[in-house]
Amino acid sequence: MVLYAGQGDPQRTLALLWRGIAADSARTSRGPKPALTVDAIVDAAITVADESGLDGLSMRAVGERLGRTAMSLYTYVPTKRELIDLMYDQAHAEISAPARSPGDWRAEVESWAGELQTCYLRHPWLLQVSHARPVLGPHEQAVLESILRALDPAGLPPAGLRAVVSSLFSLVRGSARSIAEARSAATTTGTTDQEWWTTRARLMRELVPDFADRFPLSVRLSCEQVTDWEQAARDAFCDGLAILLKGV
Repeated sequence: MVLYAGQGDPQRTLALLWRGIAADSARTSRGPKPALTVDAIVDAAITVADESGLDGLSMRAVGERLGRTAMSLYTYVPTKRELIDLMYDQAHAEISAPARSPGDWRAEVESWAGELQTCYLRHPWLLQVSHARPVLGPHEQAVLESILRALDPAGLPPAGLRAVVSSLFSLVRGSARSIAEARSAATTTGTTDQEWWTTRARLMRELVPDFADRFPLSVRLSCEQVTDWEQAARDAFCDGLAILLKGV
């Protein structure tokens, strides 16, 4: 299931995303503290999604996590659509800007990519939110700004910079998805990777005895037996990142 950002009311969503700015400008206002806060609702929703995915996310589930009814949440967050945008942006607050490495911008980019991948793996549901349309929240924007700052010393023209940044996001998201899928494959299907490949290797030998002659390059590539698909995905990410940056 793929979800697109910005499916809720745009004015309400953006106001909620940038609520910290409004709060700073109204810091002197007095009055009783609210029984709930948007931050508390978003944090609870992230916990629910971490445990059950976006399929298990509902206003009712978030309310139960907070000891509240679903109806009590709507005063703060209009619908689940706005909530997902808020969750997506808040999760990106965990990504630290890469430490400055004068004269070694590639190290900064590698650090940024590793932080982003870790965030995706900590919250796999982020990968269900399409990257085609940004949330336009402060934390998501800060992540983009940090990679642009890291790449600035490379002196790329705008078109080249956009291409590199887009490739980096695609590489990180793709690798995180591969790792997450490798982690869940056995529990989801009830079959280990070893069992899956052993069964199919035997059947392929019986059904397509000339497979190696038909697809020699594929066979050459698979000569090295992979036993840990999560580690293989991590290695592919590191190698792919190095190749990409070498070409910049």
